[in-house]
Amino acid sequence: MTKSKIANSKKAWSGRFAMTMDETMEDFNSSLHFDKRLYKHDIEGSIAYAKGLLEAGIIKQSEHSLIVSGLKKIQAEIEAGKFEFKKEHEDVHMNIEAALTANIGEAGKKLHTGRSRNDQVVTDVRLYLKEETEKILLLIKNLQKTFVHLATVNIEVIMPGYTHMQKAMPVLFSHHMMAYFEMLKRDKERLQSCFERIDVLPLGSAALAGSSYPLNRKMIARALGFSDISKNSLDAVSDRDFVAEFISCISIMMMHLSRLSEEVVLWTTSEFGYIELSDKYSTGSSIMPQKKNPDIAELTRGKSGRVFGDLMTVLTVMKGLPLSYNRDMQEDKEPLFDAVDTAKACLEIVAKMISTMKINKDVMRNAVDKGWLTATDLADYLAKNGVPFREAHEIVGKIVKYCIDNNKEIYSLSKKEFQLFSDKIHQDVYDYIAPEYSINIKNIEGGTAKKQVIKAIAEAKLGLKK
Repeated sequence: MTKSKIANSKKAWSGRFAMTMDETMEDFNSSLHFDKRLYKHDIEGSIAYAKGLLEAGIIKQSEHSLIVSGLKKIQAEIEAGKFEFKKEHEDVHMNIEAALTANIGEAGKKLHTGRSRNDQVVTDVRLYLKEETEKILLLIKNLQKTFVHLATVNIEVIMPGYTHMQKAMPVLFSHHMMAYFEMLKRDKERLQSCFERIDVLPLGSAALAGSSYPLNRKMIARALGFSDISKNSLDAVSDRDFVAEFISCISIMMMHLSRLSEEVVLWTTSEFGYIELSDKYSTGSSIMPQKKNPDIAELTRGKSGRVFGDLMTVLTVMKGLPLSYNRDMQEDKEPLFDAVDTAKACLEIVAKMISTMKINKDVMRNAVDKGWLTATDLADYLAKNGVPFREAHEIVGKIVKYCIDNNKEIYSLSKKEFQLFSDKIHQDVYDYIAPEYSINIKNIEGGTAKKQVIKAIAEAKLGLKK
């Protein structure tokens, strides 16, 4: 055997090659530096696959026992930091297989019978993503609980509601918090739906055409906790829809966290002053000693763009690939891992930031009294007194212009001043233009009335218990 052939003999595919891989090619080709985090899922998949080989009569019971004990030993070594990953084995799959063969001999060489790295890697990714999706769902639930708690203990707090970043109408702070609960509820539903498409076993598809061995795929699926098996081997090994869909779900969730973060940044400014973040979750300036910066919110806002980029990476990798497997697909893992890690970190830290912030109730309430926030209620008052709404809208517009010119708020106008604009305005108008009345008159399902918000909180608490 030539020197080149000996050097290549460490590769699982060395039989066809006569020359040694160039060192730069070795580095470029390797995925070990990022896919070794799949070791647990690779071993889990291999143990279930060994059971399939045993039931199909491809390996003996003694060989099966050696394979299982050998794989568990390797897992223990990895988790103890004693396992040596070797670059020449290219990826986590071949490192584990090579170590297994070195430890138990010929039985280790039989594990890959009827299996390809093509169906092996996508099985690993699906197992990994099932586990991580469940973790993320729990983190979303925890953040939802934080919003529900804030809504519960601040049910009396009134604040301005905004459109176009301009004060619009009075709302309950609790109603505002529950809006984020609803966003997260949709995020959770999307991930739960996505989980169904992740939860499909591709193992048994082999390289692209299916295995030629009589494997009981449904038994292997049960052993690994999959709900279904893939129906087309070509599709199974080349499918990364579930990766793109998962990151898409996470991207929408990160968009929601970014919107929340933007409000936190605004609300902590001296111009707003609606909230104050705990010192534990704030930073200072290296030059300006008075500063208290909302860095968690700013970083979360920034990291949303990072996750959007992860999604675009996967979509771009996949958009031009013919069936079936192509090595381009190796590039799915780093953006996937990044999206998972980023989402988990943001969900955890945002929950801590929000749960410890101080609500400046008086500042919020005082802000409601400036900006003519009950102007629409005044228009509704006129409409209820027989004035067509469009005419009522114009009358109130003139009243607001009068307030601007005279530096007044609507609630401070006298009855005499009101009647300069309409004889339909009477003494009871002051009840209608009070912020508390404005809020509680929105007593429609989904509205900001206290009764409706309390109902929404109760429904949310019940849902979170399920």
